[in-house]
Amino acid sequence: MQQTENDILKRVRKIEIKTRGLSNEIFAGKYHTAFRGRGMSFSEVREYRAGDDVRDIDWNVTARSRKPHIKVYEEERELTMMLLVDVSGSRMFGTTERLKKNIITEIAAVLAFSATQNNDKVGCIFFSDKVEKFIPPKKGRSHILTIIRELVGFQPESKGTKLSEAVRFLTNVNKKRCTAFILSDFLDATNDHTALDDALKIACGRHDLVGIRISDPREAELPDVGIVEFKDAETGRKVWVDTSSRAVRQHYAEQWQQRSETIDNSLKHNRIDTATISTDGDYVAELIKLFKQR
Repeated sequence: MQQTENDILKRVRKIEIKTRGLSNEIFAGKYHTAFRGRGMSFSEVREYRAGDDVRDIDWNVTARSRKPHIKVYEEERELTMMLLVDVSGSRMFGTTERLKKNIITEIAAVLAFSATQNNDKVGCIFFSDKVEKFIPPKKGRSHILTIIRELVGFQPESKGTKLSEAVRFLTNVNKKRCTAFILSDFLDATNDHTALDDALKIACGRHDLVGIRISDPREAELPDVGIVEFKDAETGRKVWVDTSSRAVRQHYAEQWQQRSETIDNSLKHNRIDTATISTDGDYVAELIKLFKQR
């Protein structure tokens, strides 16, 4: 059902009240603690002193001067947060009270308000199997409300998913180091794991990437409800499935487990901190856990 302008504005206001309150009460301090110092700029080179980290040694200067020197960095006062938001067809799936889209929207809003309280810029990349929209990083409440409005009302041109496109775009558009949250179910229809892994490897060398993986209980396990017609939200393909068959339900669960492990392995391989949040779960608790582990 198409949302009217009034419906969108009401939803934006409701999300602002809820997520801004959560940000004020819970996340602002935790966000600052978890991500401060992630944006570091080169300051100077000085002679090595006892206790300095050997990983900071500047080998070129050391070779020229014949004395060990290290690079000194200072925390950038202004950081940038980028939200990579999945707007593919699968975000409209949900068998609980909330769709994946609802969870993504609220989490994105909480993160954006937390960044704003830390005086950071916030930008957004909406992606399907291509980059659908880019909102350049800016500061301020009105900018955050613009992002939330797009999260609520944006209609993508495509229903597919290609995560590598969004990650590559991030690398190309953000030359300065940033913290980037990927909000997605990570169900990439292309199954091109090599392209995604390569894109993540390059992006992680320049930016601080964090994965927020959204799932639904029915993706992992089928209920026994007889013969049901399933439709792929991204391809439109339909198939009849006999859910009363134990073998069918077991095969479905095994396929999901394999797919899930592939996603987890790719994120772990690139050392990307990740929170997995279900549509029937508490995203507040999961975000706090994620921030604490950093």
